Formats: sequence, C-alpha cells, structure tokens
Amino acid sequence: MSYNILIKGGTVIDGQNNPPFKADVRVSGGKIVKVGENLQREGVERVVDATGCYVTPGFIETHNHYDAPMWWMPNMFPLPGYGITTSINANCGFGAAPVPDTKEAKDAMIGIFSFFEDIPLQPFHEQLPWDWKTWGEYRDSMQRHLKVPLNFEFFAGHQPIRLAAMGMDATKRVATDEEIKTMQDMLREALDAGACGFSSNTMDYDGDGNPVPSLLADDREFNALFDVMDEYPDKTVEIIISTFQRFTGVADMERLVPMLKDRKFRTQWAGVPFLKYQLSRGIAPLIDEHERYKKEGWPLYTGFTHVAPATMINFNSPLTFAQNNILAWVEVARETNATKKLELLQNEEWRERARASWEEMYPQAMWRKPETVIMRDSQYRVGPYGSNVTFKDVLDLRGDNVHPSDALADWVIENGIGSTLGYGMEINSQQQIIDLFKDENALGNISDSGAHAQMLCGIGDHIDLINSYARDNNHLTIEMAVYNLTGKLANFFGFRDRGHIAEGKTADIAIWNIDEIERRPMIKEFDVPDGSGGRAYRYTRDAAPMRMTLVHGEPVFDGGSFTGAYPGRIAGHETHEAFAQAAE
Repeated sequence: MSYNILIKGGTVIDGQNNPPFKADVRVSGGKIVKVGENLQREGVERVVDATGCYVTPGFIETHNHYDAPMWWMPNMFPLPGYGITTSINANCGFGAAPVPDTKEAKDAMIGIFSFFEDIPLQPFHEQLPWDWKTWGEYRDSMQRHLKVPLNFEFFAGHQPIRLAAMGMDATKRVATDEEIKTMQDMLREALDAGACGFSSNTMDYDGDGNPVPSLLADDREFNALFDVMDEYPDKTVEIIISTFQRFTGVADMERLVPMLKDRKFRTQWAGVPFLKYQLSRGIAPLIDEHERYKKEGWPLYTGFTHVAPATMINFNSPLTFAQNNILAWVEVARETNATKKLELLQNEEWRERARASWEEMYPQAMWRKPETVIMRDSQYRVGPYGSNVTFKDVLDLRGDNVHPSDALADWVIENGIGSTLGYGMEINSQQQIIDLFKDENALGNISDSGAHAQMLCGIGDHIDLINSYARDNNHLTIEMAVYNLTGKLANFFGFRDRGHIAEGKTADIAIWNIDEIERRPMIKEFDVPDGSGGRAYRYTRDAAPMRMTLVHGEPVFDGGSFTGAYPGRIAGHETHEAFAQAAE
C-alpha cells in the first residue's frame, strides 16, 4: 500500500550526527519527499502530531538470528514497538543456505545453528519449507513464503558454505583447492543474490567439544573467500573471534589481520573485551589492537555491545554448560523427556561422570565463582532460591563434603527442571563504552536478538543506550546516540537508502517521546513451537513504546500496538550491480 503521511511538529534527528532541528516530514510512496518547516497538508494525507517527540531514522540491529524464528513468528514483536526497521541476520557464520547435498550434512548445518544460537531444533525442520539449495533460491523462498514487518538483511555464512562444498568432511579437515573454488562460487552466488556480506567464526565449540567447521578453515581458504569479497567492496565481512570460551582472540586477530588489512571491503570483528572477567583471560591487548588498526587506517571495525549480558541458565539448553566444558551436564540439558532427565540427575553412574566433568570445566567458567551464580527462579520454591541467593549459599548449606555438581543436581531435583539460574556480568569501564560510541571504527547495537531466547533478551538494548547514555546522563548527545543506531550503521553496511532523514531516502522512521520509552522488563512469551504441538517460551519485552514506527512509509507500530502491516523487504538493499552503476 502507498501511504501519504505528514509528520508535524516534531524534532528531527537526521541520523548523521547533526544537531536536532524542528521540522515537518512528508512521506509518500515509501519515500521521504520533503523535510521542512510549516508544511501544510496536501490532498489525502494523514497528519501525525509529533509534538514533543523526536523523529529519527528507524533503528538498525546489527546482530540478530531471526533466520529461523521469522518463519514461525513473522510479526517479530516487539521489534516494531522498539522502532527497529532493519535486522541483520546470519551472523557468526551460521545460516540456512546453501543446503548440503546429503541429509547428514544438512542436519549438521541445522544442528550447528540450533545448538549455538539456542533455537529449538524441531521448528527448523517443520516450519521451514527447505525448497532451496542455493543462497539465491533461499532468498526467493523467503520472498515467496514470508511477509515481514521489517527489512531483513542476511550474511552468507561460512558454516553452510563449507558444509555444502565439503559435506561432513567440513567438520573434519582443511579443504582442497577444488573445494575452496566451490566455496568461492557459492559465496559469489550469494552476494549476487543479495547477501549483505560474509560471516565467519573462530570461537565456537559444540557440546561434545568439536569445533564448528569454520575453525578448520586454513589461511588458503580464508584468503580465497576474502578475494571474492574484494570483488564486492560495497559489502562487508563479519568475524566472531574467541573473546569467550577459550579466549584465543589475540591469536585469532594475529592470524586474520594480515589477510584483512589491505582489503577493499570493510570487516567487523567482534571484538574488544568489555567485561571484567574477559580482561582477566589474556585478551586485554585487543583494546590496544583496536587503536592500532585505526591508526594504520586498516578497514577493521570492532563490534561491541554496551549491555552486559544477564545470562539465564536453564536445564533444557545445553549451550551454557557446553561453553563451560561441563559435558556431563550437557547430557542432562539435551534430554527432552522430563522423567528421564530426573532419573539421570539421580543416577550414581552419571553423578560420578558429572563430578569428573565438573573438574574439567574451563578456568574462566562461571561455576568456579559460585557467588556470581544466582538461584533466580525456582519452579517448586523449595530450599534456597531467589534474587539474593547464590550458588555459594547453596554450597554452604550443603556442607564441605558435598561436591558442587551433586549440590546442583540435588537443587534441581528439589526445585524442578523448569527452574532457572542467572549469571550477571559486569562491564569493566563505562568510559570505554562511551569512547567506542564516539569512535567511527566501532559498531554497536549488537543485541543477539532472535537467539538464546531462554537465556537472554537483547531486544531494547538500543533504548537503554538512548536513556542511560543520553537522557539520564550526559555521556553522549542525543544526536550521537541516534547516529550510533542509524546512520553510522547504515554507512558501514552500505545501506545508502536508509539511516538518514532526508529527501529521497526510504521512509524507515521512528517517532518517539524520550520520556515515554524504556527497555521494559523481560517477560516469558509461550509462542515457540516445540515440535509436539505445544509451545515453549522465549524471553521478550513489552513495547518501549514508539509513538509510531514506519517501514517503507507504512506504519507497523501505531497507537500502542502492532498494525498487522508487513511492508518489510528481505535482502532488499541495493544490489552489487546497482552499486557498480552508481559508482560509474
């Protein structure tokens, strides 16, 4: 539908870090057609009163994993209520295309995505049609089957490309020259079809201690894929290095920088350590490395988040236990039958293995500091639990003769397998975050939305940025805060049609009153198919809310609720051909 809207009386923040100014904004045909003072209504035009509100570009989420969830929750609520108009997906090297030829390799691709992003496995198989092989066919299928309220952009992920080119050998060895050429062809096809770039990963190991396929890629493979990316200087690379788990981030960048520093494309690497416990794991030099890359003028941009993840630990997701290398507890989390799960927790043979596994956990594991683990939510409310009760309190009550693994197993049996724990992480330095927001070589708003939905809720982190750093304190000007969420990101990703309130730009717009918006508390929403006809929960939030969110000039959030409109585009940014024509 084509909407004609006149936004009157607001204060425009244009998304380019310019001072706010009073102006009206006219929208027609999905575009911003006029920005000026005292514009008058013309013809059949809806007038929106924005008095007391900011009128800004729609917000861009740089790190989402809605590749699968968008198939079963296409309204993506509450993203429209938070003014988000673009979501970038297929991060961390994960993705759903291209599809490997063998069932085993396809299942491995799905299993990797499901496990590491903590997204239920069954809906992957049951809700997605899987009527594609190539990345371009994947895009066509999404456009054919889905309507979305926001713009969805996607990287081409290293894991599916490697599995499609090598089959299960992708999980075992380096690639041959012929296989690398196949990967190059697959990446080129994806970029031509609309992928916004290439994503990879040098961090993740699964619940059995096995590396993801991209960790087996040698320098020949990376360089060959980067050579393809050099053909597309308008697109970007994202690499997730190990600043969690095994903390090899310094060595990762020592390896990658020589391959990336002289490239034509821009690379986002994630990233600079910002949590106190990260800095005690030998990766603090990455802070200085960021400054070195910038000084040398290399096209390397650090990705960061300003919100310390408040991780929820549950006993149905194996990811947290795997990331701490407590593999016996991974068995418990993987067991889907509740009765068998409880039997396992009581089984002495398992308990003996669990005690041994506990001793093999990584030195940085949260369980090694039991005072930081909170017994947050008891299903049956038995014994010690609550916001002020820690795992150390549980251990103290159990006594010195009880092994921590046994103490945890007993607590779960008594309190229920539906109980959850929490682990709060502390930011090292707020000034460090402020400096990164002011740094043109740093990219924020990494929320991890769409993933880890029973562990955290990144939705609304950008509202926390506006409120905590600009509204409630003077760390940033309001225009700098908005720039970090809009124009700065659009400029990096090459989205020339958005991130800017200006005539001729796409009318992706958020209208909001700074005294009304908040990052609302986490709540449980039971809307995730569990594969048995029931619904599992995810953590979400009530709307901020925006006064209005427009995508391509059409309201998707209005009057306090989702409008039911689906004007979003899938892989809809300017194509490589359009970029080349513009350059000429």
